Amino acid sequence: MQAQLSEVHTPLAEWSESLQISLNSHVSVEADLRAIDARLQTEQNQLKQLELMRDRLSKSLSSLQEQQQNLRLSQQEMSVRQMTLKEQITELHFALETLRTELPLDANLPEWEEKVNSLQAKIDRLGPINLAAIDEFKTLSERKTYMDQQVTDLVEALEILQNAIRKIDRETRHLFKDTFDQVNNHFQQLFPRIFGGGQAALVLTDEDLLTTGIIVKAQPPGKRNTTIHMLSGGEKTLTAIALMFAMFQLNPAPFCVLDEVDAPLDDLNVGRYCQLVKEMSKDTQFLIISHNKVTIEMADHLMGITMQEPGVSRVVSVDMQEAVAMVEA
Repeated sequence: MQAQLSEVHTPLAEWSESLQISLNSHVSVEADLRAIDARLQTEQNQLKQLELMRDRLSKSLSSLQEQQQNLRLSQQEMSVRQMTLKEQITELHFALETLRTELPLDANLPEWEEKVNSLQAKIDRLGPINLAAIDEFKTLSERKTYMDQQVTDLVEALEILQNAIRKIDRETRHLFKDTFDQVNNHFQQLFPRIFGGGQAALVLTDEDLLTTGIIVKAQPPGKRNTTIHMLSGGEKTLTAIALMFAMFQLNPAPFCVLDEVDAPLDDLNVGRYCQLVKEMSKDTQFLIISHNKVTIEMADHLMGITMQEPGVSRVVSVDMQEAVAMVEA
C-alpha cells in the first residue's frame, strides 16, 4: 500500500506542476485580455471622437457649401453691379484707370455719398449757371489786382510814415531832453538869485519823454516844502518869474510884456524882481504895466495916462534919463 501510495503521489506532483503552469498561463492570458479590453475601450472612445468630428466636419462642410453658394451669388451680383458701374462711369466721361489710381483704398461709401449730397446741395444753392460769370470773374480779378497794388502802395507808404514818425519821435525826445535840461539849469540858477537863496528844480513825471509831465519843485530859504502848492502867492509869483526868465535865457524874445506881475510882491521881493528884469533887459526889451513905485523907479522910459481936464485923457511919456538930466540942470 505504501508502494501504491507512492505511485499515486508521483502523478499528483506532476499534475500540481502542470496545474501551476496552467494557472500562470491563465493569469498571463487574463492580463493580456484586460490589456486588449483597455485597448478596445480606447479605440472605441477614439472612434466616438472621430464620429463626432466627422459630424462637425459634415456640418462645417454644409455651412461652407452654403457660404460658397452665397459667395457665388454675391460674385454674380458684384459682376452685374460692376458692369453697371462701368457703364455709368463711361456715360459720365470718367477714366476708369484714373479713378482706380486716385481713389483711396479706405474710401467709405456712406461718407462719399454724404460728400456728394453736400456738394449737390451747395451746387443747388448756387442757383442757375451764370454765363457772364467768366467776364465778371475777369473784371473782378483785374479789380483785385488793382486793389492789391493799392494795398501794397499803402503798406509801403505806411512803413515810410512809421519810419518818419519814429525819426520825429527820436528827434523830439532828443530836443525835448536838451531843452528841458537847459531850462532846468537856468531855473536852478535864477531861483536862488530871485529868492536870495533856496533851491528849485524841474522834475519829469514819466520816463517816456513824449508823454511825460513836469513838476516844479521849489524850496525858498528857510522852508522845507518841495512843491509850489505849499508856497504863498508872492512866492509862487517869484517862482513863475524865475521859470519864465529861464525860458527867456534859452530863447530870448525881442520884447516881453509883464502885466502887474509885481502886484502880489512886497517891496523886498519887488527889488529882487526889478534887479532880475534889469539884467535880462540887456537882451530883451520889457514892457511893464505896474502901479508899484519901486518898479516904476527902475524903468528907463515911462508912459502913463493923465487927465488934466475933466473928461479929457492924454498920454504922458517921460524919458527917465532926460528927466534926471533936467532935474540936475
